[in-house]
Amino acid sequence: MNIEELPSWEDGSRGTMVRCALWLVQVVRVGEVFTKTELREAFPETSQIDRRMRDLRDRGWRIDTNREDKTLDPSEQRFVEMGAPVWKKGQAKPKTAAMTVSANRRREIIAADGHMCRVCGIAGGEPYEGSLETAQLDIARREVRKPGGTTATELVTECRKCRVGGRGSHADLEKLLSEIEQMSDIEQDHFAQWVGEDQRDFSTMERLWGLYRTMPAESREAVRGALRNR
Repeated sequence: MNIEELPSWEDGSRGTMVRCALWLVQVVRVGEVFTKTELREAFPETSQIDRRMRDLRDRGWRIDTNREDKTLDPSEQRFVEMGAPVWKKGQAKPKTAAMTVSANRRREIIAADGHMCRVCGIAGGEPYEGSLETAQLDIARREVRKPGGTTATELVTECRKCRVGGRGSHADLEKLLSEIEQMSDIEQDHFAQWVGEDQRDFSTMERLWGLYRTMPAESREAVRGALRNR
């Protein structure tokens, strides 16, 4: 994208959200940090410029606060990724307008997901391993590939860490169902038990393999030596 060819963010004939997007691209630049004061000074005539900035998130723009990026101060935000080019005709429509989540719907989704992050499995309020920080659950939008090749946006529970790290991720339901069909009857019965209980118990061997594969090379060699000498 050639920044010089874009409309000017100072063009007052354009909507505030569009000008805000152009300001991010032309003045702040991707990857850089800006403050709330800088934003308000750029748009002194707009009393709700913070809201117009947030509106860009529904158009695929990623603008992190200190909730997502702990290196930021409360007054700072980082322009991480550009979304839809809202200055172009037909691009200003919210991508997630039909996915507004009410408080009741949010509770329903979290309950259906077992009150835990469906990526890492941590429960709300549970401390992260090796940290005093506790998990906060939120609702994420996930693109899902359906059988037949169509896609749909579905809602899922994620902790804030996984939500930030997994932005842009998608799920392939078509592939999963195809691979299940290729399982033997015994494998399908076993898998169906895990699905029915929405959890699985790892065998001793699987737990030990998980521990082994995280070891440094020197420690992995010690394990191999122990097995050779048994």
